[in-house]
Amino acid sequence: MKMKLLSGVLVFASLTIATTAWSQCKELKWPENKVKAEECVAVYGDALKQGNYRAATSSLQWMLTNAPQWNTKLYVEGADIYDKLAEKEADASKKKVLVDSLLWIYDQRIKNCGDEVNVLNRKVYASYKYQVKDKEKMAGLLANFDKVYEMSGNNVTDGNLVAYMTTVKSNWATLKNVTDEQIFQRYDKVMSIIDVKIKAATEKNKTADVDKLKGYKTVVDDLLISMVKVDCGFVRKNLEPKFKQNPADINLAKKIFTFMLSGGCIEDPLWLEAGEAIHKVSPDFGLGKNMARMYLKNKNTDRAELLLTEALTLATTPADKSEATMMLGDIQNTKGSKSSAREWYRKALVANPENKEAYEKIGDLYYFSSGDCAKKVSLAEDRLVYLAAYDMYARSGNSQKMAQAKSQFPSVTEIFELSWTEGEKKQIGCWIGESVTLRTRGKD
Repeated sequence: MKMKLLSGVLVFASLTIATTAWSQCKELKWPENKVKAEECVAVYGDALKQGNYRAATSSLQWMLTNAPQWNTKLYVEGADIYDKLAEKEADASKKKVLVDSLLWIYDQRIKNCGDEVNVLNRKVYASYKYQVKDKEKMAGLLANFDKVYEMSGNNVTDGNLVAYMTTVKSNWATLKNVTDEQIFQRYDKVMSIIDVKIKAATEKNKTADVDKLKGYKTVVDDLLISMVKVDCGFVRKNLEPKFKQNPADINLAKKIFTFMLSGGCIEDPLWLEAGEAIHKVSPDFGLGKNMARMYLKNKNTDRAELLLTEALTLATTPADKSEATMMLGDIQNTKGSKSSAREWYRKALVANPENKEAYEKIGDLYYFSSGDCAKKVSLAEDRLVYLAAYDMYARSGNSQKMAQAKSQFPSVTEIFELSWTEGEKKQIGCWIGESVTLRTRGKD
């Protein structure tokens, strides 16, 4: 507790110092030799505009030495100059000197103008840019990233999200100096920050930022999977114990849900537990529908029905509404309530008239009602259900089931026995309550 308190005090103190120093560089602070300083600013400014970065260094260095608190503009442009020089330098030893100068400028900015957290975010990204593949530098780079993340919290700059995990991977691949647990801890930190940023961007209706951040999540997931075997065994070993201790940890629940889905082990009860935790906080059509499928597979129709009823209120497209309605019809069919199932299938057609499967489902209800509706007095009358089934199959476009139903039509002999004639309208009783046009399968 004392250590945490001390850490908080130190962070507060560093931020206070940074704020104080920052105030020193807001306004232009000229040195005693203002004429020389103005000349240097003009010279390196013109060189920068012209892309003649080498020509800018002499005047820039004079300002850094003689007017270190002139303005933050000095350090922003100075970093830009040395970054451009380092990018273009082909000689490795010369490039190293230029990168060292670039990083030194960031240090001098903190020393003279403060704003430490912001500047360290910039510095570590610059280091990443030039040192992530340097075997001698990558361990230090990772340590610096750790420090920046500790200081920045959720305010880590966007550019350092993927860069951090890439640095973790370079250390893992080259130095073998990070364990699976350490990799996952850093991954967890990055993903938590991305989630916070996505929430903030969503609230401000910044769609482009949301899409960009979601893209980062995909990249970070891929980086994790390339280092750690994130299968169902990994989830049970590393994540399940934490989730059992804190089932309200939504970020953890999301990881479990995603990893088990990609691992193909959604039949594990843990997957449904994680899904329920997520759904409780953020109800979602797709999530509710997929959990309902699994509950149906597990014979828990009551929970599946509740989820699908809720999913109907969350559906935003005709296709989604129709799909959920169809599934509710399937549940009623499973319960043996064919009439209720038909009503749901009809509602599915209202929601999305293009859903031809609904016709097929109704056709199945009719086809398999022969035993329930048979009066066992006349074969011709008992076979009328197949005519109704055929008509539904025809509307669904399922030719195979049409042929199957037609093979069960009454024969010519069977309708002759009742003095019926093809083309007549006949009423089907039972729960179906439909009229059909009489047809035969042909002669016996």
